[in-house]
Amino acid sequence: MSYSISVIIPNYNGKHLLEENIPYVFSALETSKISDFEIIISDDHSADDSVAFIKKNYPTIKVIENHQNKGFSGNTNTGIRAATKDLVFILNTDVQLTNEYFVHQLPLFNQDDTFGVMGKIIGLNSDKIQDGAKYPNYSFGDIKGTANYIHLNKTTHYSLFMSGANALVNRKKLIEIGCFNEIYNPYYSEDLDLGIRAWRLGYKIYFESRSICRHPNSATIKKEPNQKVRVISKRNKMYLHYLHLNGIEFMYFLLKITLKSFFRTLALDGNYLKSYYLFISSISKLQAVKNNFKQLQHVKNSPISMGQVIAQIKKSIVPSEIQKF
Repeated sequence: MSYSISVIIPNYNGKHLLEENIPYVFSALETSKISDFEIIISDDHSADDSVAFIKKNYPTIKVIENHQNKGFSGNTNTGIRAATKDLVFILNTDVQLTNEYFVHQLPLFNQDDTFGVMGKIIGLNSDKIQDGAKYPNYSFGDIKGTANYIHLNKTTHYSLFMSGANALVNRKKLIEIGCFNEIYNPYYSEDLDLGIRAWRLGYKIYFESRSICRHPNSATIKKEPNQKVRVISKRNKMYLHYLHLNGIEFMYFLLKITLKSFFRTLALDGNYLKSYYLFISSISKLQAVKNNFKQLQHVKNSPISMGQVIAQIKKSIVPSEIQKF
């Protein structure tokens, strides 16, 4: 079966990156023999001349201009909702695709329960692996989600989530699930949350090691003040736990962060307290999001818990056959 692809590139002040990397997108599509595609650049109110550059040099690319900054989730969702093809490929501006990138990913979508697939991310100027499949690094009441793994004997295997840098997703399923949750704006944890929601609705996510792209290390986030990044990162991790833990684990999580906030107050840890305050202030919104997802699970008859997701992925992994990093 052949598939059409909507390439969604969220952009913010990335004119130089677009200039460098858009040719790789066309080459990857052409060498993968994909003739039915569209490229959509969702611009997050850039202050540089990104939009003018695209309109002048790539008139076939559709540009959507936000009139205010929406953050990664909001900006990417704008592009997703404008997409018209079978699959949506979410691509960061700083990623360089290699030829035939999609060849080994497309057959996975012949399976009805495939939600999405990501490829292997290596360095811009080296073959050092930055991102592999996402290992379910999880313990009681604690969702870590940051460990990578590569299977030593298989090219395709499960991943807890897809990196937001290169995610190929079934468009209808992505719309059904509600796209990225914009409560995580401006950045961090939105890709992990999306992956967990997909698994909890009975879908599967894969990693394909033969699909390779090149990527520098967090070029955009590095521009942000360190304190702001830490506060948002910790806040969003609290959001993630609130949304995906239930029962005793949920109560344990609430007790843990409440006690931690008390001791961090004594230690004058202002960053943690800011994160905790932002979390507490968002409880009503988080509960509404959680209730909506439970309703979607009920409609799809898929009452899968976080623990069951982890068990399903780990069941497919033989520790001696993988390399974690």
